Amino acid sequence: MAKLVRGDRVGRLGKVSVGCAAVIFDAPRQKVLLTRRADNGRWCLPGGQLEAGESAAEACAREVQEETGLCVRTGKLVGVYTDPHLLIEYPDGNRIHLVSLCFEADVLDGQLGLSDETTDFGYFTRNEIEHMDVMEHHRARIIDAFAGQVAAFVR
Repeated sequence: MAKLVRGDRVGRLGKVSVGCAAVIFDAPRQKVLLTRRADNGRWCLPGGQLEAGESAAEACAREVQEETGLCVRTGKLVGVYTDPHLLIEYPDGNRIHLVSLCFEADVLDGQLGLSDETTDFGYFTRNEIEHMDVMEHHRARIIDAFAGQVAAFVR
């Protein structure tokens, strides 16, 4: 299970890695899709790390499909998230300073389901999410997506 480490500029101890996350709204745009992680039981947006040779949009779509079974098209960039005071430490010793791109995504096809990375899923309102055990670094992304700002947030 990955561990989040906070501290003054602790990100410099890790290798820079680019990730992505998808915000998938329900039809009335009142709820977003969250998944429960198999490794730590916490809720998060579907997403993950880019692989060499793929675009951010491709990585986002691939991660969503792997985790949820949904085929999506990435749309508007919600924001770019970098926190120099956050380090993600993995059990194998890898440490990363994450640069995350968060996109809105539209479902094109597929059947929502579980994967080896997820144990649950659901669409939740902003109020419901406030009372859930959501990964800390995903909270800002969710709040920003609900804000509906035209320009992307840079945090």
